[in-house]
Amino acid sequence: MISKEILKKIRKLEIRTKGLVNNIFGGEYQSAFKGQGMEFSEVRAYTYGDDIRQIDWNVTARNGEPYIKIFEEEREQTLMLCVDISPSGFFGSRSQTKMELSIEVCAVLAFSAIKNNDKVGLVLFSDKIEKVVPPKKGRTHVLRLIRELYTAEPSGTRTSIGNALSYVNRLLNRRSIIVLASDFEDRDFEKPHKITSRKHDLVNVMVHDRIEEELPDVGIITLTDAETGEQQLVDTSSKRVRAEYKRKVLKNQVELKNYFLKNKMDSVDLYTNESYIKPLINFFQKRTGRY
Repeated sequence: MISKEILKKIRKLEIRTKGLVNNIFGGEYQSAFKGQGMEFSEVRAYTYGDDIRQIDWNVTARNGEPYIKIFEEEREQTLMLCVDISPSGFFGSRSQTKMELSIEVCAVLAFSAIKNNDKVGLVLFSDKIEKVVPPKKGRTHVLRLIRELYTAEPSGTRTSIGNALSYVNRLLNRRSIIVLASDFEDRDFEKPHKITSRKHDLVNVMVHDRIEEELPDVGIITLTDAETGEQQLVDTSSKRVRAEYKRKVLKNQVELKNYFLKNKMDSVDLYTNESYIKPLINFFQKRTGRY
């Protein structure tokens, strides 16, 4: 039984994100994620200037005059939301957690997809596959996906992006749009990640929280790793300690970004204390500009 609180959250999120889709993101999504090919539509009589390579010789022979084939973009696609629900995602120092940010962005993408008649599916993962919802169309289906996201309770304690993408690679035979939403608190996932990028249209959505990048000066505190449970006493009043912490975090971020660039992968950075609207629009427009 779904609680009234969850139902209220789902309804509020639907109203908010559908407004964004209708006014902003619906068209941006369609432009950014073009169809995967061309499909036959009809034949019509040849007119001067048409491409002679498109002549349908069978129809031409039957009618005694040239006819050409008309093709249209194969618009219908599948969007698979692959969402990290490991414990580190439930951290948030501001108005929302990283998981809540992922849910809202996924809702925007899902409603944009069904507006363009695409199917949407969901894979929830930690260090194991937690939940799979096969791709379908329609508002009711998207609301189910949002419900699954809001009620997700991981049984795994860590993150395995490689395991999740290996599963997705086996699950989907046809080229699809894969949105990987995670804080990327993981290592050694490159091989299945690269395979996914080759087989599908992979978009890496990186969710961050600013406090994880820079320690505040609040004296001696205990830092707990959300996934391993490991604890460490840290003197945040030390400038050297704060500087070293920031250096390591930024180094990891730069290495990850360089990895994406080297392998020509799409990525977008989102923060819990900042609006995702502008970064997402910029991402869509950057993709559109490549076509």
